[in-house]
Amino acid sequence: MRVMNTRMMTLILMVLVAAFSRLIPHPWNFTAIGAMALFGGAYFPSKKQSLLIPLAALFISDLALGFHNTMLFVYLGFTLVVMLGWALRDQRSVFKVGTSALVTSSVFFLISNFGVWAMGTMYAPTFNGLVQCLVAGIPFFDNQIYGDLFFSGLLFGGYEAIKKYAPEFVGAPVK
Repeated sequence: MRVMNTRMMTLILMVLVAAFSRLIPHPWNFTAIGAMALFGGAYFPSKKQSLLIPLAALFISDLALGFHNTMLFVYLGFTLVVMLGWALRDQRSVFKVGTSALVTSSVFFLISNFGVWAMGTMYAPTFNGLVQCLVAGIPFFDNQIYGDLFFSGLLFGGYEAIKKYAPEFVGAPVK
């Protein structure tokens, strides 16, 4: 029982730190949130936990930052990213995590910008309006990619380093 509790506490702490990093000044869209969702999907023992814990952490940080009319799309995007993390459960490699981080950025970019277009009044409710909305989001996309790659490396690499150098924190047998 203690082994699982230690592992869960380490995972939860990593997710909470990632979520609360949103409160620290940072470049637009250079956050740990996408990586946090991907990490949660890959490492939490049950699919239910992998959905609830990262989304709850996101919600708590949103309480401090505020909500807007496209939040449904934001949470939908991160739910899909958690599900993408499920594909990493059995096989994780630098390549697979990096590729998944790029997919994370793309999924969130498309869904969140679709939400801005669908819920807002800034763009015409036409295909051209959707394209304009997507084009307007491009300047923020590069930071999304950099953030997802950086923080995925930090979270996944950090957890694997903990497993290797401090296994007592992840419930691994101590050698």
